Amino acid sequence: MMKQEDETIKVAQIIGKWIGGGVESIVMNYYKNIDHNKIQFDFFCDEDSTDIPYKEIEQLGGKVILIPPYQKIFKYHKELKKELIKGKYTIVHSHINTLSVFSLWAAKSAKVPVRIAHSHSTTNPKEKKKNMLKQLLKLFSKVFATDYFCCSEPAGRWLFGNKEYDKGNVFILNNAIDLDKFKYDEDIRKKKRKELKINEDTLVIGNVGRFVKQKNHEFLIDIFNEYHKRNSDSLLVLLGDGELMDTIKKKVSAMQLESAVRFLGNRSDVPDWYQMMDVFVMPSIFEGLPVVGVEAQANGLPCLFSNTISDEVLLTNRAEMMSLKCRPREWADKIMNMRREKSQDTRTQLAEKGYDIQIEAQKLQECYVQMYNSK
Repeated sequence: MMKQEDETIKVAQIIGKWIGGGVESIVMNYYKNIDHNKIQFDFFCDEDSTDIPYKEIEQLGGKVILIPPYQKIFKYHKELKKELIKGKYTIVHSHINTLSVFSLWAAKSAKVPVRIAHSHSTTNPKEKKKNMLKQLLKLFSKVFATDYFCCSEPAGRWLFGNKEYDKGNVFILNNAIDLDKFKYDEDIRKKKRKELKINEDTLVIGNVGRFVKQKNHEFLIDIFNEYHKRNSDSLLVLLGDGELMDTIKKKVSAMQLESAVRFLGNRSDVPDWYQMMDVFVMPSIFEGLPVVGVEAQANGLPCLFSNTISDEVLLTNRAEMMSLKCRPREWADKIMNMRREKSQDTRTQLAEKGYDIQIEAQKLQECYVQMYNSK
C-alpha cells in the first residue's frame, strides 16, 4: 500500500474521555503543526467528554466522533468498529494506555492496517484495585497493536516490556510544544500579577494539573504551608479542575491558607500564567513525562519534580527532583533556594532535546507515511 502524492492519510486518534488533560494537549499540539494536506486527524472521544475544542478541530479539517465509553464494552466495540469502517481509516493511534486493547481490538476487526498503542504514563503503586486491572490488561497490550509508541522510557518499558523496548521496537514520541509560545515575557508577567493583585516581590509557586490523586495536591498544600511559614509574602497558584478540587479547597481552608492559595480552574491561556510564576512544583505520585513540566521549563522556570516522574523531564539546569519520602519542610527548604532568572531563554536547550513541536511533528508525519507504506 503506497501513499499517492495527493492522497491524505486519515488517522483515527482514540482519546477516550476528553477532559482537557495533558494527553489531549499533546495530540492537539501535533495536530496544529502537522501538514494537513498529507495527514488528517479525527478524534474519537467518549460520549461523556467535556471541554472538547470542536471549533478548533473542525477549522483544522478534522472531526470529532463521540462513542460509548469502554465500560459498555460490546456497544463500544460495535460503534467504534462501525465508525472506523465508515471513515476508511488507515491508521488508528490509541492514547488510552492499557485500555488500548479495547480500541485496537475494534480496529483490527475493522481491518485497519496500522494500529498504534501509545503509552503516556506508568502506574500508581497505591491504587491496588486499578493496578490489578492494569496488570491484567497489560498482558494483552501487544495482541492487537502493530506498532508501539511511548512518551518516555519508563512509560514504554512499563506497558510493552523491557524486551520490546531494548530491541528498539518502541518509538519515543516526545511531548513536544510550541516553544515560542512559552518564551518568558515580562509584560505578560506584570499583566497577570496585576490581574490577581500580586506584588512583584511576592514569590509565586505554581502547578498545572487535574485535581486527581495522581497529581498529589494534598502533599503540595503541605509543602506550601511549610514554605509560607518561612516566607509569608508567597502565593500558591493552581490551574486545573477535577474531582478532588473541593477536597483540596477544604484542606486549604482548614490550614487557614485561603488568602495565599488561588484556584484558577481550567484556562485556555495557560502559557500566560507560567509568566507570573517564580517556581513550578510538581509532586506527582506517578507520570509518564508531563507536558506541563516541559512547558514550565520552556518558560525558564526553576522546577521541582517528584522522583517518581521520569528523569527525562529534567531538560534544563534549573530542574531538580526530590523524593516523596522527604517531608514537606524538606521540599520547602529546597524551594527557598529556587528563583526565576528572567534573562534565561531555554528554547534552544529544549529544541536540541527534541521538544520543538515543529520539528517533532515533521518526524511524526514521516513516521505515519512510512508505517502506511509498509503495511
